[in-house]
Amino acid sequence: MAEPYGNYHATDGRPGGDYGGEHLVVRSVPVPDPGDLIGRLPEPAALAWIRHGAGLTGWGEATRVTLPSGPDRFAVGEKWLREVIENADVQDEARRRGSGLVAFGSFTFDDWSEGSVLIVPRAVLGRDGTGNAWLTTITPDGEAAWHTAPQAPLLAPGHIRWHDGSLSAPEWEQAVSAAVRRIIRGDLRKVVLARDIYASADEPIDARVLLRRLADRYPGCFTFACAGLVGATPELLVRRNGRKVSALVLAGTMPRGATAAEDAELAATLLGSAKDNEEHGYAVTSLTDAIEPLCQALRVAPRPELLRFANVQHLGTWVHGTLATDHSALALSAALHPTAAVGGTPTDTAVELIRELENMDRERYAGPIGWVDADGNGEWGIALRCAQLTGERARLFAGCGIVAASDPAAELAEAQVKFRPMQTALEQGD
Repeated sequence: MAEPYGNYHATDGRPGGDYGGEHLVVRSVPVPDPGDLIGRLPEPAALAWIRHGAGLTGWGEATRVTLPSGPDRFAVGEKWLREVIENADVQDEARRRGSGLVAFGSFTFDDWSEGSVLIVPRAVLGRDGTGNAWLTTITPDGEAAWHTAPQAPLLAPGHIRWHDGSLSAPEWEQAVSAAVRRIIRGDLRKVVLARDIYASADEPIDARVLLRRLADRYPGCFTFACAGLVGATPELLVRRNGRKVSALVLAGTMPRGATAAEDAELAATLLGSAKDNEEHGYAVTSLTDAIEPLCQALRVAPRPELLRFANVQHLGTWVHGTLATDHSALALSAALHPTAAVGGTPTDTAVELIRELENMDRERYAGPIGWVDADGNGEWGIALRCAQLTGERARLFAGCGIVAASDPAAELAEAQVKFRPMQTALEQGD
C-alpha cells in the first residue's frame, strides 16, 4: 500500500466530537494525482466515496454530529453544517467540486431510527479522474496543523462464520407472502422488504480491505464508507453540480449468466418482464414526483436501460434537471428519500408495512449516504450492498421490491444474489 499523504494527530489528545462553535481552519491545495485513493487511507476508520477511481476519501474527525431521530434530521444536519461552514476559515487553492470544507454523511432509512451522522474529516484526498487531485486539511483553530503518520497495516478478517439475522430464510419468505397478500388486497402497490445476516471474523474487520475488494470488483458502483457502514451501491440518489442535478433510478433485477448466451437471455427476460417493469416504474415516478417541484426543467429517459454489474443486471433510468432554487445536495437527498426503490408505493403505507414485517431496524441501510461541500455540491447514493462493521462483526443487508406478481422463493434467491458483493468482499483472499 502507498504511503498516505498524511494524518492529523491532535497534540492535546482531544477526541473528535460534536461541533462546539470553534473555528475550523480549512486548507485545500492541489497535489500530484495519487492514482489510488483507497491505498492512501492511513487508518481503518475510513471515509470514502469512489467510482471508477475518482471521488473522495477522508480520515480523522475535525467535528461530527450524531443527529436525533425524526423526519427533521436532515434539516437539523443542514443547520449544523451551515454553522460549521460559517465559522470556518477556508483557503481553497484547488477550487474543485469537493474541495474546501466537506462533510461525509449517512442517514437512517426510517425517520424514527437512531444513528444518522455527519462527519467533517481532518483530511480529505480528492481525485476527479482527469488528472486533478487535491488535499484538504481541516483542524480546529489553535491546534497543530497535521503531520505525516505511519500507515496502520492492513489485516484481512480471516475465517468468516455466518449467522441468521432478524429472520431466517423461511421466515422472510413468509413475510414476502404476507406482503403479496396485502398488495393483492389493495393496501398498496409495492413494498421493498429487506433481510439481514451476520458475519463473525477472526480479526477486527478493516474497512479499507473491503473498500479495496469492492472497488476492484465493482468499479462502476459508488464504493462508500462512513461511520463503519461500508458498501458499493449502484444507485445514485442525487448529484448536484451548481444548478444541475441528476439521479439514477434502479429497480428490477436479474443475475448475470454463466455464459454470454445465458446472460443475453436473462437480460431479455428482465427488459420484457411486466413484473420488473412495474416495480421500476413505481421507483421512477416516486423520484420524479419529488424532484420535479424543485426544478425549472426536468428530463427523464423515456424507457429504462440495462445496467450490468459483476453479479447482477438492473433496469435503470437516468433523470436530469436544472434547479429552480438553491438546494444543497443534502437538502435534495432529504426531499427524495425514501424513493419507491427502497420503500414502496404509496410511501407511508409501505414504510409502515416494512416496520411490521421485517422484524428489524434497518438503521442506515437503504438510507442516503454520500458527501456535500460548502457550496452545496455533492453526491448522495442509497446505502445498498453494504455492511455495518463493529469490531469482528459485520451486519449485511439485502432487499427486494415486492409487487403483486412476486414469488417468495424467487425474491429470496434475488436477496441472496444481493448479499454476494459483501460476502465475497469479506471472504475473498488477496
